[in-house]
Amino acid sequence: MVLIEKVKLGDDEAFRLLVGKYHNDLFRVIYSVLKDQKESEDAAQEVFMKIYTSLPKYENQGFKTWITRIAVNYAIDIKRKQQRRREDIAETVEFDREDKDGKDLETEVIHRERRRLVRERLNELPDNYRDVIYGYYIAEKSYQEMALEQNVQVKTIETKLYRARIWMKKHWREEDFL
Repeated sequence: MVLIEKVKLGDDEAFRLLVGKYHNDLFRVIYSVLKDQKESEDAAQEVFMKIYTSLPKYENQGFKTWITRIAVNYAIDIKRKQQRRREDIAETVEFDREDKDGKDLETEVIHRERRRLVRERLNELPDNYRDVIYGYYIAEKSYQEMALEQNVQVKTIETKLYRARIWMKKHWREEDFL
């Protein structure tokens, strides 16, 4: 595609044309995940910046599919961050609302700290492993759901999950979470 080659060579006008051509498609994809107009508009702008910086890596194989995958992954990341914020807020509200004695309070603090540590440690995982670990264990998604979201075969999800578990066994110790 001539337009892509021009963008790779630094032609800003060609990039503006590319944005104009694909903006509506990417916005719809992002909106289907986020379900919020303003968030989707902001995310679409960020996705185009990611596309611009990633364009040198593009290998001329299905441009629309490539940019759609970037958009979906970015929207899913935003959705996960929003969910984590809601969980943190819900935990805080629940924690403040309940009237607990000293022992229950201590137990709750330990559990909250452990959950925080697990979320923090999840960020250490390589991206391709983090997605399947989070999807399977935190979001409780099936292999089929994750395969559909990531546009891969179920066997690929199984393999990623297997390799992620091996990575965690190699890099983490149980004592780190106690």
